[in-house]
Parts: sequence; structure tokens; C-alpha cells
Amino acid sequence: MIGAIAGDIIGSVHEGHPIKTKAFPLFHPQCRFTDDTVLTVAIADAIVNRRSYQDAVRAFGRRYPHAGYGGSFIHWLFSSEPTPYNSWGNGAAMRVSPVGFAFTSEEEVLEQARQTAVISHNHPEGIKGAQAAALAVFLARAGHEKEDIRSQITRRFGYDLNRGVDDIRPGYAFDVSCQGSVPEAVIAFLDSTSFEDAIRNAVSLGGDSDTQACIAGGIAEAFYGGVPGEIRAAVDAHLTPDLREVVDAFHRKFKT
Repeated sequence: MIGAIAGDIIGSVHEGHPIKTKAFPLFHPQCRFTDDTVLTVAIADAIVNRRSYQDAVRAFGRRYPHAGYGGSFIHWLFSSEPTPYNSWGNGAAMRVSPVGFAFTSEEEVLEQARQTAVISHNHPEGIKGAQAAALAVFLARAGHEKEDIRSQITRRFGYDLNRGVDDIRPGYAFDVSCQGSVPEAVIAFLDSTSFEDAIRNAVSLGGDSDTQACIAGGIAEAFYGGVPGEIRAAVDAHLTPDLREVVDAFHRKFKT
């Protein structure tokens, strides 16, 4: 899942300042981790320590209250009686990559992805986005070729993946919906030649840069067999000790 975190940090400075080019400094001086990282780590913690997804997400979210959550999520996060709020936002997909690394069958990945989503994002599109992102990670980790990943995600979820980054980029704008951002993030991976290229593709779309790079980064890590050492070192330098501890524990347990 370090690939997802890398994508979040790299894309963070471009979220409100979209760019339409792949030529940018990978780690800008103002890069930081956002809610994507915090909640990805929360899901990893839930898996490692066998606690409920809701408890972990609320615990880590409250620990980092200014990470950049949406208004409805903040209300859910600090509610005394949290209930899902029918969200179709890409927050369900941004946090799910640990599921694709941790579980050992497609059925289990799809069910666990659903469970991570429904605590807050129980709209069918929110659930679908989480399942698509997690399954793409799982398929990539299992050694499937890109065309098979494209075919399976298209068949299961109905996303149009028969486009390229260069086709999407000119007219694409900020979109926080799963249905309007998850397919594009998957395409950023499918069109890539390396882990770094997947991140650059995702950011260059000019949309919800940190989240799309987070989703693409998780899949790319699984497909390309890890994250380059210099990128991993830069990510570690941006994380707080408690977040880094969970990342390290997850990687030790699942040998990612």
C-alpha cells in the first residue's frame, strides 16, 4: 500500500491546482500526506490488528482531523452514532488498497472491499468503486496482464476502460465521484510503463490528483513489484511515526 500513499503525497499539491502535463517535480516542497493516506493506513491497521474497519477509520481520522476530509465525512467521523450517508464519493476507493494486498481470493477481496466502503459510502457507486480498486490491486499482485485486468474490471463493474490518458486529459476536470474518477485512475495505471509513470499519468489528468494518484499508485505497486527505493524513502520521510509503524507492520505481515 506504500504505492497508494506515494500517490497521495505526490498528488497533494496539485489537488486544487490541476496540471495537464507529466513533467512536474515528483516531490514538491509542499507535498504532504492527506486524508487518503490516513484512511488507507486505518484500513491496514484494521486488517493487521483484526479490528473493525469503522473503529479504525474513526480512530485514525480523529487523530488527524485536518487531513482534508469532506464535510459529510467529518460529520460522520465525529458523530456519536455514525451511520453511512449514501456517499458515491471516491473516498471509498482511495482507502481500500490494503484489501487487495492482504486477502487471497477474488471473492474475499470483493467482500472485504464492500465492508470497508459501507461504513460510510454505502451508495452502490461507492461500493463499486472500492471493489474495483481493490480487485485491480489483487489481480495485479496475482500476476495478471494489463489487458486481463482491463477486461475483468470492465466486465464486473461496467467502467469504460477503452480510453487512454491522452484521450481523457484535454477535457477532464475535477470529479470526486467514484464513477467519474476511479475508471480514470485505473486507466492511468493501464497506460503506464512504470510505477512512477502511473503516478505521473494520474496527476496529469488534472482531476482529483491526490486521490487518483493514490488509487493508481496502489495498483501500480502491485503490478510492478513494489515502489522504487528513492520514492519509498521520500514517502517514509513524509509520514509521522505512528503512520509509518502501521505501514511497516502491514508490509511485514503480508510481505508486500
